[in-house]
Amino acid sequence: MTEHRATAVAVLGSTNMDLVAYTAVAPRRGETVSGREFRTLPGGKGANQAIAAARAGGAVSMIGAVGDDAFAPRLRAALAEAGVDVEGLRTVPGASGVAHIVVDDEGGNSIVVVPGANGAVTGLAAGDEARIAAADALLMQLELPPEAVLAGARAARAHGVRTVLTPAPARPLSDELLSLVDLLVPNEHEAAALAGTSEPLAAARALLELVPEVVITLGAAGSLYASRTSEPVSVPAVRVRAVDSTAAGDTFVGALAVAAGEGRPMPGAMAWASAAAALSVSRPGASASMPGRAEIDLLHSTAPNSWTSS
Repeated sequence: MTEHRATAVAVLGSTNMDLVAYTAVAPRRGETVSGREFRTLPGGKGANQAIAAARAGGAVSMIGAVGDDAFAPRLRAALAEAGVDVEGLRTVPGASGVAHIVVDDEGGNSIVVVPGANGAVTGLAAGDEARIAAADALLMQLELPPEAVLAGARAARAHGVRTVLTPAPARPLSDELLSLVDLLVPNEHEAAALAGTSEPLAAARALLELVPEVVITLGAAGSLYASRTSEPVSVPAVRVRAVDSTAAGDTFVGALAVAAGEGRPMPGAMAWASAAAALSVSRPGASASMPGRAEIDLLHSTAPNSWTSS
């Protein structure tokens, strides 16, 4: 395995228990269908990105909250077992966050998130700013209250830490928050909502008016990178049979942060992250499906790694 310096990653985000039902076809409104399996799996976009980054070789600390319910010990343990530092994962009264997920036979999913304890994270707690300051990158999403996301971004900027924002679930972003984001990583739907156009290249160019760098994930079509200082680059996806696409984007972001922190050029970092995401969609679950570094290296070494200017 290639020697590398472990990328220090702080994650400010949600921790949920995923309640996952597997069925041939997802129900339409008013329809009841039979499922073949049900699982409870640790998840949440923040925890997913933390676990993905840790398994990819990063030194990761998690900032967020769980409740004092029966789910909380399992959520905390899942992060710790993946090698994530959970000292910043506070406990608050009430229920932990949950996500109700339906996965169909094509690997697609629909999700309802109930924030629970995540809604109590309205700012940084004691020690959180120090965790952010010690990191190479801060990963954030939008499953926490917006004031917490803004506080994290302010702390990262104050300490010269690279801020990576996944704008999911999609919602309007304040001018101040956008001014503090170094890299925005939306999927194609989130990019369209923010940019006002569904064409990825046009969306990327529009988003560069707001942030200096953008990576748009495009599912089976791969990913697109654009920055204010270079030409756009398209990176293909690694082809696999999709079993469950839950957390594929979070796996990509976690692995991307680690690879970029190791000094890889962005197209190469995206190709490596694409291998991580491909492995995650080839098996069921969210955090349970995320690959380790050796697996990512192996698939990356055997998959085509070509990318093209857009």
